[in-house]
This record gives sequence, structure tokens and C-alpha cells, in this order.
Amino acid sequence: MAELVRLEVEDGVGTIRLDRPPMNALSAQVQEEIRAAATEAAERADVRVVVVYGGPKVFAAGADVKEMAGWGYQQMVDRSVGLQGAFTAVARIPKPTIAAVTGYALGGGCELALCCDLRIAGDNARLGQPEILLGIIPGAGGTQRLPRLVGPSRAKELIFTGRFVDAEEALRIGLVDRVVAPDEVYEAALELARQLARGPAYALRAAKESIDRGLEVDLDTGLDIERVQFAALFATEDRTIGMTSFVENGPGKAEFVGR
Repeated sequence: MAELVRLEVEDGVGTIRLDRPPMNALSAQVQEEIRAAATEAAERADVRVVVVYGGPKVFAAGADVKEMAGWGYQQMVDRSVGLQGAFTAVARIPKPTIAAVTGYALGGGCELALCCDLRIAGDNARLGQPEILLGIIPGAGGTQRLPRLVGPSRAKELIFTGRFVDAEEALRIGLVDRVVAPDEVYEAALELARQLARGPAYALRAAKESIDRGLEVDLDTGLDIERVQFAALFATEDRTIGMTSFVENGPGKAEFVGR
């Protein structure tokens, strides 16, 4: 039974909720519970969209430094596999994912937000990769996902200096997609999640996979991935519903069934 991370499901939206006060430090236990929650969300048919949320005060202020401080090289070699694996489990959820960020999202917290497809932040949010200030580098995807999102030069500046980015700058550089008042963050994420949950599930899945896999390969291979995914959707019921509705009623009125 998970103690620090739970999956809450309602109306097609699964919320992966971190609950380790006061700062949601990402201990080894939290990491493994994130992995379990992400795996469950990926497998459950009643979950169409996933929101990752740390609560109204803080998203996650990073790794549990007290826990890591006493580890040596061999221990970290073993643990680093689990650390990356937990975050990769979130990134590989084959459904739209939204990070709802309030307060601090630093180090591993920022990396967890980077694993999501979209990020909605409160205007009190502070994001960053301050690992360099501890004499280390990001180890849960920061050196890979951050440059893919904001560009290599900007990512290097943030990682080299370890400085924090406020919500306004994060929005400007594309680190987050929307900024709202702190007490509106979760509801804004839920509103978007519910909208996406009403969409064509397999088309959303195909779009996500095409984009994510396409970023890892050359353009011609990416176009092949897109072409195969595009053609495959003509086997879905939602494609028939969507096109029939468009012909008969115009755009935007289809009621999809997720098949």
C-alpha cells in the first residue's frame, strides 16, 4: 500500500498525488511509489489523462539530500537506475500528462515536471536544476529533457548556474505552458485534463507517441512513424465518429467513446 504517493481517479482523470510534507522530497520510497502509480495509470482503462500534483504549497523540492549524502559510488550506481526508471515510467504513460506546479519544483521536482507533456504553474512557482550547487549534475533526465524543451544553450545556463526560474521567466522560455494563481493551479490542470479525457483516446495516444518518438530520430524516420500512426487510426471507432460528425454537424461536435 502506497504511503507517500497515491493515484486518485475521477471522470477519466487520474491524479498522481505526492504527499510527503513538508517539501515532497523525492526519497527512494517516493520514487518507487511514483513508478507504481505511473504504471497503474498507464494500465487502467478508466484513466484517460494524468495530472501530477504535489499539493497546494509545493510540487517537489528535489531529491532527499539527507538520504543521499551518505551514499557512495556503488550505492548510487544501483539507485540511479531506479531513479531514472521511476521518472521514465511517468514520461512513458501513453496518455496525455499534465504537471500542476505550485511552489518549488527543483532538481528532481523539475525533472518530474519535465516528464509530463504539459505544465501549468502557479505564479509562485520556482523551477530549476540546482544540482551543480551540490557538486553533482541532474540524474533523473534533466540534462536530456530540459534542452529538448528550452534549447541546449538555455538549458546549459540553467544547469551550470543552478539558478531558480520564476513563473514569468519559465513561461517566457517555454519551461511551463500556462501560469495562473496558486490556488487555481490544480483546477486549471483538471479542467484541461477533463477536456482531453473527452477526446479520442487512441488519436491522443498516437499523437503523443509520434511526437516523442519523432524527436529521437531523423526527420524521414519521424515521418514514417507519423504515417503509420495516422493510417492505424482509421481502424478506430472514434475516427468514424469524428468524421461522420464533421460531415453531418460541422467541426468540434463529435462525442468520442475512446475506442
